[in-house]
Amino acid sequence: MLTNFLQLFGRNPDNEYEQAFVKEIIVREKPARDPRVERIIVIGWVLIAFKSAFIWWACANYTVPFHPLWIIAPTVMFGLLCTAIYYGRR
Repeated sequence: MLTNFLQLFGRNPDNEYEQAFVKEIIVREKPARDPRVERIIVIGWVLIAFKSAFIWWACANYTVPFHPLWIIAPTVMFGLLCTAIYYGRR
């Protein structure tokens, strides 16, 4: 029914069908995870945790004119960005 309807407008559906037919499908596999890189990411997060604890302790025990989150937040955000880029890649 649709092919007859398209012929009213001067289109030849047979030629379009051959052009629109799927001839090949290429499936890309996700890249394999590298255990070395994942170990580096875990080590990085452990270092971020130690740094955050130390900064919070230092700001609580010494007089500083800023809140510790001014140092901790950008570090955590950058760590999240790096981790998301690694795990979100195709």
